[in-house]
Amino acid sequence: MKTFDEMIDGYGRFRETDWQHQRERWEELREGQSPQVMVISCSDSRVDPAQIFDVAPGELFVVRNVAALVPPFETTPGRHGVSAALEFAVQFLKVKEVVVMGHGMCGGCQAALTQDLHGNDLGAGGFVAHWIDMLDETREPIAEKFGTAGREAERAMELAAVKVSLANLRTFPCVQEKEASGELKLRGAYFAISDGVLHLLDEESGEFRPA
Repeated sequence: MKTFDEMIDGYGRFRETDWQHQRERWEELREGQSPQVMVISCSDSRVDPAQIFDVAPGELFVVRNVAALVPPFETTPGRHGVSAALEFAVQFLKVKEVVVMGHGMCGGCQAALTQDLHGNDLGAGGFVAHWIDMLDETREPIAEKFGTAGREAERAMELAAVKVSLANLRTFPCVQEKEASGELKLRGAYFAISDGVLHLLDEESGEFRPA
């Protein structure tokens, strides 16, 4: 894997190739952005939305965090990073679609399943544990049916996490209003690292199917 110093060489190649080839596009983006799609995905280094969807600069408004989670609408004091990004995308950029994209081999979902980090001090796993505890309720039936180890259990947790985030998105008043009016569409997706296949959620059936 490359170090940051080695990545600077990549920046040089970018300036000589993509930057030059897409100068008109970059000139447009200098004036502002108008993406139609917001993607909420995991911070995992293996699942870059721009790479998976093969999009040009400015096409996606992306938020990445552990396990691609969206917390429910809250008004308590705190640093609401995902909520702020969602508010900006929906209310100011006026995106037309919000996609929650989970993925295979997700460490955050695995930790939610095993609860190995629960009880850890902040800075030693506690921040992660507190973040993923929003999956505790949906974890219970999965753990009862599949246990807390193995790919079957992990995949069930990964897919369920997407549905939790979609449900939490719908607790935001701005999302409720715009989805009801048809101005906004919510989508669930899942990228399988093992075979590179993207699955889309059919919310009527609750099933994820290959795109």
